[in-house]
Amino acid sequence: MRRNLRNWGVLAATFALVVASAGCDKLKARDKLNKGVQAYKAGQFDVAIEDFKQAKDLDPNLANAGTYLATAYASQYIPGAPSDENVNMGKQAIAEFQDVLKKDPNNLSAIDGIGSILYSMGGTTPFNEKLLDEAKQYQLRHIQIKPDDAEPYYWIAVIDWAIAFRHNNEMRDDYNKTAKKTIRETDPMPPKLAAQYSQKNGALIDEGMDYAKKAMDRKQEYDDAMAYLSLLYRRKADTESSPQAQEADNKQADDLVHKVQIIKQQRMANPSSAPTG
Repeated sequence: MRRNLRNWGVLAATFALVVASAGCDKLKARDKLNKGVQAYKAGQFDVAIEDFKQAKDLDPNLANAGTYLATAYASQYIPGAPSDENVNMGKQAIAEFQDVLKKDPNNLSAIDGIGSILYSMGGTTPFNEKLLDEAKQYQLRHIQIKPDDAEPYYWIAVIDWAIAFRHNNEMRDDYNKTAKKTIRETDPMPPKLAAQYSQKNGALIDEGMDYAKKAMDRKQEYDDAMAYLSLLYRRKADTESSPQAQEADNKQADDLVHKVQIIKQQRMANPSSAPTG
């Protein structure tokens, strides 16, 4: 009986030590998190990363530690910089955001963070359409969670335009290699080339225009979305088979450019009236 009591006493003491140790680790984790935030605000990103990593290790369940760590990695990533160190920084940010999503699948900061980095990686040199498609999937995921937010619709329009614009340039370059008369970027595509471009990109352009309009429906005077809708109308004109249809699309684009200019002028004249969403 006495032996059992002694055993229970040892177990209780051990449990108390474990609980105390866990509580101490949580306090250390919060301290590291706070120090990381201060380092991040001061622009000391390497220090912030180490603090956030330690906070996460000390308390894996600490709210925001993973998000802050991913954000610190993302802030170090430079779009288009080809060095292995820079690419790995972007990959580490994505990995940390994905770890956040394992615990909280609806975390919009993580969803948007991954989408932004994938877009930056895919849209710069070297161009990677697969990464842009992956970025689009995260924007769609955001829409499933918060369909009233305007930004993910806008980003899908941007992605669709980027792909269609890339294909447009590639097709023009290929055509000019063998054509007797070269076409410039601003020239309409010859009918046969326009038909090929329409077959390959028509649905993508229509999708981008649709999402740009949805973004504008959700945010008053969304000039960035208007600007990309204008660019998509330019690409739409390249899919048309008749000069009249091309002219109509380009007029739509011109009208949107004019509207964007007016909005920007009004915003500069009265900054306090700028819409917030």
